[in-house]
Amino acid sequence: MANQIDRLFQILIEQGGSDLHLTEGYPPKMRIHGGVSAIEGEDVLTKESIGKLLTEICEPAAFDKFMEEGDLDFAYEMNETSRFRCNYLKQQFGLGAIFRLIPTDIATLEQLGIPDVVKKFADIRAGLVLVTGPTGSGKSTTLAALIDYINVNYNKHIITVEEPIEFVHNNKQCVITQREIPTQCASFADGLRASLREDAEIVLVGEMRDLETISLALTSAETGMLVFGTLHTNNAVKTIDRIIDVFPSDQQSQVRTMLSASIRGVLAQLLMKRCDKPGRVAVNEIMFSTPAVSAIIREGKTQKLNDVITAGAEHGMQFMDDAIWEKLQSGIVTPEEAYMKAIDKSRFRNFLPQESAGLANSSGA
Repeated sequence: MANQIDRLFQILIEQGGSDLHLTEGYPPKMRIHGGVSAIEGEDVLTKESIGKLLTEICEPAAFDKFMEEGDLDFAYEMNETSRFRCNYLKQQFGLGAIFRLIPTDIATLEQLGIPDVVKKFADIRAGLVLVTGPTGSGKSTTLAALIDYINVNYNKHIITVEEPIEFVHNNKQCVITQREIPTQCASFADGLRASLREDAEIVLVGEMRDLETISLALTSAETGMLVFGTLHTNNAVKTIDRIIDVFPSDQQSQVRTMLSASIRGVLAQLLMKRCDKPGRVAVNEIMFSTPAVSAIIREGKTQKLNDVITAGAEHGMQFMDDAIWEKLQSGIVTPEEAYMKAIDKSRFRNFLPQESAGLANSSGA
């Protein structure tokens, strides 16, 4: 292999892992089906050995910038079937890095087990759709599947602004322009602002992490563009609250009005460890905009959204706990896993084994 680090990547692939962790002072580790463990037979990484591995696949100028600033994100393509999202960091004991394996074949929504109703987001002409979930919950994979569905079934210009570019989309029925931060544009906000002049019907914002980007996303959605964005929130209520809370208090009333008019939906996602076979399964909360949803957001009574989602099955909505309940009833996940991921834990407590239920009660959960 061309680089020594490729050997570790190959082990990750062969053993079905998702992430490779390198930390100075520790042996290489990998994440498989949600758990992290050391790779057997590998030596502890020294300052010299980890430095050699990291510089093999990184441009010298980028590595110098990393050594100066302490963080670096980029993508590395080992071969035509293996691509990685790379994050370099400085940590307590020296250097570190995490590599996420990115499938080069984009899975379909059906293959991912995403509810079919999610395809309705592709029919929307303008507005804001938020795909949310904690780190490592498969947001990027689900968004890539949705963009690929649009690419196959529609004729549009799609711009993605990512840090880094993960899934590479080839033009099918659509024209897809992918821009990477910081090489093709300086920031998410700059990429989003530029997309308004680039004849795009759809723009995907890799992460809506600051006030400027969120404000531009709302404006773009209001002016007739379909904006897909991601946030690190677990459900629809927290997602709406996060968007509004980014703004100063004197602007929040206006933002609630803007968001109530432009929001088209929230797709929240969690990954749960399966018990019926190795692997993990996605569970989703789905909210579509309705007059009731818009009124609740405008009035700032977001806690009422859960009731609307629970009662909104006819509109294709799905509450997160109901999705978890379905996986539990189907024997796909354990009661412990369902309890840990649930919003209303009391609904699942009675299904816990006696010893686990006692621990949950003593902790006040």
